[in-house]
Amino acid sequence: MSPEAQPQPSDPVDQEPVGAIEASRPADREAGSDAGVPPGGAGRSGAPRRTAARTGRRAAPGRASASLANPARRTSAARARGAARPDTVSAEVPADPAGASDASGAADPTGTAKAAEPAKSAKPAKPAKTAKSAKTTTSTKPAKSAKSAKTAESAKTAKTAKSVKSAKSAGTTEPDGEAAGKPARDTGTPDAAPADRVDGAVRPTRRATGSGTTRPAAVSSRTVNSAGATRAARSVKAPTGAAAPPIKPSSRAAAVAVRRPGANGATPVNGGAHGEVAAPRRTPRPAGAARAGDRPGEREELPDDRFLDRERSWLGFNERVLELAEDPTTPLLERARFLGIFAGNLDEFFMVRVAGLKRRIATGVATRAASGHQPREVLEIIWNRTRELMTRHAACYHERVAPELAEQGIHLLRWPELTEQEQTRLFSLFRRKIFPVLTPLAVDPAHPFPYISGLSLNLAVVVRNPSTGHKHFARVKVPPLLTRFQEVSPQRYVPVEDVIAAHLEELFPGMEVLAHHHFRVTRNEDLEVEEDDAENLLQALEKELLRRRFGPPVRLEVEEGIDPEVLDLLLRELKISGNEVYEVPGPLDLTGLSAIADLDRPELKYPKFIAGTHRDLAEVESASPPDIFAALRERDVLLHHPYDSFSTSVQAFVEQAAADPDVLAIKQTLYRTSGDSPIVDALIDAAESGKQVLVLVEIKARFDEQANIKWARKLVEAGCHVVYGLVGLKTHCKLSLVVRQEGDNLRRYAHIGTGNYHPKTARFYEDLGLLTADPEVGADLSDLFNRLSGYSRRETYRRLLVAPRSLRDGLIERIRREIVHHRAGRPAGVRIKVNSLVDERVIDALYRASRAGVPVDVWVRGICALRPGVPGLSENIRVRSVLGRFLEHSRVYAFAAGGESEVWLGSADLMHRNLDRRIEVLVRVADPAHRSALTRLLATGTADSTASWHLGPDGEWTRHAVDADGEPLRNIQETLIEARRKRRVGNA
Repeated sequence: MSPEAQPQPSDPVDQEPVGAIEASRPADREAGSDAGVPPGGAGRSGAPRRTAARTGRRAAPGRASASLANPARRTSAARARGAARPDTVSAEVPADPAGASDASGAADPTGTAKAAEPAKSAKPAKPAKTAKSAKTTTSTKPAKSAKSAKTAESAKTAKTAKSVKSAKSAGTTEPDGEAAGKPARDTGTPDAAPADRVDGAVRPTRRATGSGTTRPAAVSSRTVNSAGATRAARSVKAPTGAAAPPIKPSSRAAAVAVRRPGANGATPVNGGAHGEVAAPRRTPRPAGAARAGDRPGEREELPDDRFLDRERSWLGFNERVLELAEDPTTPLLERARFLGIFAGNLDEFFMVRVAGLKRRIATGVATRAASGHQPREVLEIIWNRTRELMTRHAACYHERVAPELAEQGIHLLRWPELTEQEQTRLFSLFRRKIFPVLTPLAVDPAHPFPYISGLSLNLAVVVRNPSTGHKHFARVKVPPLLTRFQEVSPQRYVPVEDVIAAHLEELFPGMEVLAHHHFRVTRNEDLEVEEDDAENLLQALEKELLRRRFGPPVRLEVEEGIDPEVLDLLLRELKISGNEVYEVPGPLDLTGLSAIADLDRPELKYPKFIAGTHRDLAEVESASPPDIFAALRERDVLLHHPYDSFSTSVQAFVEQAAADPDVLAIKQTLYRTSGDSPIVDALIDAAESGKQVLVLVEIKARFDEQANIKWARKLVEAGCHVVYGLVGLKTHCKLSLVVRQEGDNLRRYAHIGTGNYHPKTARFYEDLGLLTADPEVGADLSDLFNRLSGYSRRETYRRLLVAPRSLRDGLIERIRREIVHHRAGRPAGVRIKVNSLVDERVIDALYRASRAGVPVDVWVRGICALRPGVPGLSENIRVRSVLGRFLEHSRVYAFAAGGESEVWLGSADLMHRNLDRRIEVLVRVADPAHRSALTRLLATGTADSTASWHLGPDGEWTRHAVDADGEPLRNIQETLIEARRKRRVGNA
């Protein structure tokens, strides 16, 4: 239906929350929330202080804060910053016998030696006589015992120990790399080629050092004396090719101190019961600098300005939505719908992206963006660009869409344009249905300025007391449950706030109404839930939902002509700056146009299309549902929604599983679903019939949190096993697994998709899905569900790439292979279809492929930070965007692979949140016919003969809708609709 969908699912924008990159976000603070206690500190008695890492217990908050405040206490890793590294590479183990390390994340993240710095203290101290008294020694001799090595300290040269949180506050660790201003990288994990791999498994190899030894990806901890000299707690010379002994943290604090990167370089979740991966810590590096582990030929410098600004790119996406509303070839009511979608998209952009950026600036953790812009520069760009777009949006409504709707007999009017009879009729409506629910709120010394809820429409009213002559201010809120556009007579509509404004005398009897003005506030509505500390995530989220409505304001919309005194009052009371005021022609809040677009005027809409059953599920259309399990025993089925019916495929798959007595278990992920979901009803029926039902409900799905909490409780009450995923990670993958008894054997049936299990949005979201009975996929999903619900630490899969462990590295490795194929003269090429492309590591891999001569096509719906068409960098990369009646939502990754094509589909976009802070899944498509179909789809979508927007090297999008002769280019969505219609006619 639309390129950026209705506000109800909110997935259309699918934006990355800015708040998620801040120090306050749980996914980003997991790597060090208990790092405030330096493991090597000493107590007052002079004996070495026992820490959480050594005792296996969590340190008390008071002690943590005290140790941070005392500059005399520091970790050995903090002291190691000025230390010289020994010439001989040694495998080191921590001095703490429990396995705790004195390092707090300051070890060399790349595994490469750092330049030595001179010692800060010139006066050597007397060596300690015993291990207990060694806390003040500054001897540069190697420590004779683990205790003496750990307790070396000097108050003069000590540095305050820094936890991961404090590092974030300084802007040094942006977990997703967005605000770091440089390409994100995974600290501690090189880009080295995997030594051995299975599909979906990427294992980092040990890299040879200059001295002929090998070094593991993680750097072991060290202890340091006060003079800055490095002292090994226990040094074991590693033989050539041998790895250092593994370091096993014994507690949460030890997990902070000892960083053991996974396949993505991510730090294990501290305190997470599942042993999963938290957002990786990232250390900024100069833009274009080579990473440790880059292949030969990949260490060349890349330009500093190679990334486009993601916020500007998102605004470019919403501009493309606006262009569809401005396009006279778009059906008229669909143009009204696109105006509503534009307004809803912009609301969410301010609530999440702008709100998060402002919060980071206010807390001092915002750093330069990857595009090179400072945070305040980005904010200025946003203010200026959104003001331009909102002006265009209002002009499109007033000058184009509303007049053309009037020509078709659909009138969107203001109060003065109504006839006298219509005004009389509305007065009666006001008295019966509107007046009883209104609450005027005065503002005076006895009545404080009221709280203005986010996105609510309000009237600022100025009244005068005729007996005293004093003026007073009052606020009247437009109840959100009232119909936005009131129908006064057939297909004649007026905004509800106009009806209220025309009858203000009824609300203020005896007072003289001098003026009224409409205004609307947008607030920060992103959520922050402390998952590490929340005993019950469900209850914590419910409390946070209550706090959401009290977020700080980020935008004030007012109708043109507002009284300056009233505007000053609003600015003062709302504590908002003049830059955040948007004065536009009324009516405000055009999201309500979606109701107008739903009018029963089919001649003013896209031609109706009803999806049919996939031909591999039923050779002939019939009223009876297809036997899904019988069809899957014959072949895999590749679904393409909305061209293939969701109800007769995915929905039928779950419903038949619930009703089948031979089905023993159903496992399902739910990220978003509809209010009357048949999927949820089927799962409840399955549980009530005695089947084992596991449902992973992602209750943190933005703006669907309340609905998902409701579903979670309903499922629990029905007897389903409900889990909420992993601490610090959203579960965004779209998975269903059915276990069925067939004779003496069990067979597993699976669905892996790119879209939510949402029957309503499946009618206008373009998505792909794979239904299969392949044993490898079934085994993979069993392993993955065990990881999601239990304590499994499996990292390798047969046909899956799973984030945050292996997905990014798996894709980058396949891009690198295309370079090898191209240089060897074999077929090579990369085609990608995603909603957003932001991840700097993937973008850099695509740049290097382009430099090597590999053709790259990117089909992106929304944000793209890649700069295509730059000579010497990306001249072999093309970026296209398709918007239309359906929301392009699928994610596909295709590689030529030397003639043996390799295609993956799944839930993951190329954004930091998807690759680092979510459970995402891609499945390798095995059927050659399916691979060919997907490759053709990508080729068609990115072809010059297909209508689309082209991204230029300057970051500007240019629409290409007609050819050189002025003939319309191919509309890929209409082409696919026509192909399905012909297929159905042929099968009839």
